[in-house]
Amino acid sequence: MILTTGIIYGQNFSGKTNAIRVNNNVPTVATTLPSIEWITPRTERSNSVEESAVFEFEVRSDESLKSIRFEVSSGGESRTKEIPVKENEFFKSVKQPMNLLSGDNTVKVIVENNKGGVVTSTRSVLTGRDAIADAVDINRKDYALIIATDNYDNWSDLVNPINDGRTIESILKEKYGFQTEVIENPTLEDLNNKLYDYNTKKFNPQDQLFVFIAGHGYFDETLGEGYLVTSNSLLNDKGKSSYLPHLLLRERLNNIKCEHIFLAMDVCFGGTIDPVLAKARAGEATDETADVQYLVKKLTRRTRKYLTSGSKEYVSDGIAGKHSPFAEKFILSLKEVGGGTGRILSLIELQAYFLKLPTEPRFGSFGDDDPASDFVFVAKQ
Repeated sequence: MILTTGIIYGQNFSGKTNAIRVNNNVPTVATTLPSIEWITPRTERSNSVEESAVFEFEVRSDESLKSIRFEVSSGGESRTKEIPVKENEFFKSVKQPMNLLSGDNTVKVIVENNKGGVVTSTRSVLTGRDAIADAVDINRKDYALIIATDNYDNWSDLVNPINDGRTIESILKEKYGFQTEVIENPTLEDLNNKLYDYNTKKFNPQDQLFVFIAGHGYFDETLGEGYLVTSNSLLNDKGKSSYLPHLLLRERLNNIKCEHIFLAMDVCFGGTIDPVLAKARAGEATDETADVQYLVKKLTRRTRKYLTSGSKEYVSDGIAGKHSPFAEKFILSLKEVGGGTGRILSLIELQAYFLKLPTEPRFGSFGDDDPASDFVFVAKQ
């Protein structure tokens, strides 16, 4: 957006949390507004078990900066800190530690340049174990995106992915309360459009997104890259323009505005979602209180985890009318949680179900994952 005296010319402003204010008492001559880019926290709402946090952001302006103000308010109390700005400074990287009060804290950054353009951006942080525990069951939602392909235009058809996907969806909805979406036999365009849709969705800090993909997979030794095969992918596509590269899949999932994402892939060569592997050459019971404490602990950490049905290898589709070996173990794990075994199925517990598969399931992380994070399936009471 460009401001000139008496006239405002505008285009779409994409910063959803930014408020724009122009000081009309200051003459403006062809100035652009400053911008604020958050590094930590990335999302508009987040949690912190500790009653302190480090806020990191970058400020840019085509006009020299005049001031940067940092405000924290909670429970009627407000504190302000001025960030020093040098003369003729156009860029500022800020890393500011702040003590917070237990409960909801609103953090606001106000930036003004020397031409009178002002931009504000806010973040909300819920702190303290008790406050987070109180909000767990109120605000938290679990989502599942299930992508299953049986029928292919150019590849051989499969017999179980859609049946596997529908069965998993039913259990997630009925037993775990997930909000689910199933995409069957998508084309490459369908799949890219759906991933884009999820990149535009808004999630709360404790929400989780589970992505299950079943169908054909492919690995190109020459290019050193794994791919998802969609319903309209070509059989002999040297440029792989009709496939979805694992690299792009990782990036699209990592960019989704959900703090907790778990990807399960029942496809051949699914383990090459791990770029390290892709570069290699071929050759107990808890009580209700403990459940809540575990959720509070884990849902404050960013999750980007994956589990694949195999490593760098072909995997079985199973017998028609039944389930693939991987899906069968996954379904069993979901069914056995609850009752006397507690309400929570963690990823560590989930991995144990796949130890005796003839393939080599691979578990790992991608994107901005916190190694201490987890994804939890919580059975309804």
